[in-house]
Amino acid sequence: MGCAGSSQTKAEGERGERGTVKRIKKPRSWKHPQPITISQLIQLREEFWDTAPHYGGRKEIWDALRAAAEADPTLARAIVESAGIILHNPDMTVCFDERGVKYELPTYVLSEPKNLIRHS
Repeated sequence: MGCAGSSQTKAEGERGERGTVKRIKKPRSWKHPQPITISQLIQLREEFWDTAPHYGGRKEIWDALRAAAEADPTLARAIVESAGIILHNPDMTVCFDERGVKYELPTYVLSEPKNLIRHS
């Protein structure tokens, strides 16, 4: 699956003045160990989101993270701000909620791999 988790820690420097979220950007490009189809990628993402709440943290934060991960950067920023999510990394791979609980998102839920097989 992927790396995901949540733990009690403090996030520092993730927000600017008065808690504004930094600009959200896509993670740097990555490569799956084997070429992967879009349907396999979707299945991998679904498995992650189905199991993510079991790693800890609050379900509503996981739901907001999923909505933000699937949205364009402008909407993602609005979702993150409204949910009180603190970005540790501008690519959303590491986030915190207002209570300091850490949420880690694998790159494959945030962007497509270089070796994605697209069917015409």
